[in-house]
Amino acid sequence: MINNAGFSLSGVFESISREKIRELFDVNVFGVMDVTRAILPHFRKNKAGVIVNISSRAGLVGMPMISSYSATKYALEGFSESLSYELASRNILVKIVEPSGGVTSTNFSDRMRREYAPDSMPGDYSKFVEHAGAVYAGMEARRKTGADEVAKTVYEAATDNTSRLRYFIGEDVGGFVQAKRDMTDEAFGEFMRSRFRPKQ
Repeated sequence: MINNAGFSLSGVFESISREKIRELFDVNVFGVMDVTRAILPHFRKNKAGVIVNISSRAGLVGMPMISSYSATKYALEGFSESLSYELASRNILVKIVEPSGGVTSTNFSDRMRREYAPDSMPGDYSKFVEHAGAVYAGMEARRKTGADEVAKTVYEAATDNTSRLRYFIGEDVGGFVQAKRDMTDEAFGEFMRSRFRPKQ
């Protein structure tokens, strides 16, 4: 079973309504949980099964301007990892596929741009948002992960018969994932702030 439904919201946290964030969690987290709950009796009866959840680099590294989306993917990561230990006792595998920096050949980024609501943003964020936008534009220009590559990785996760949990796809654009793995929390925090801090 593959849980792939998801969308993102962009903008500073203050500009995104509670209702939109609830909608985001309903799709990205509770939807996954509902579908998983529905399939588990079938998998337990057959004493086997594979659940593949599509996450994101934003579930590994918190990123500015997508805090609510990142929160849903962190939740998905924690749910999937915890569930994998429960379901191992039933011979059911849980896998997490983590594309990096968005995927070409989908309408994911187009919808995220449509959901963006700059009119509701407090004005004193403007310099930060402008700089962060430039950082993301540079990252998007380097994005190379295609939908076909994600499909191949999903197939691998579903059929490799291993207990491997995470499958990271694509280039670590910006080096954020590797930096988080290699640095102390303090050093990583400064690394991130330095990337997104507007020049005075």
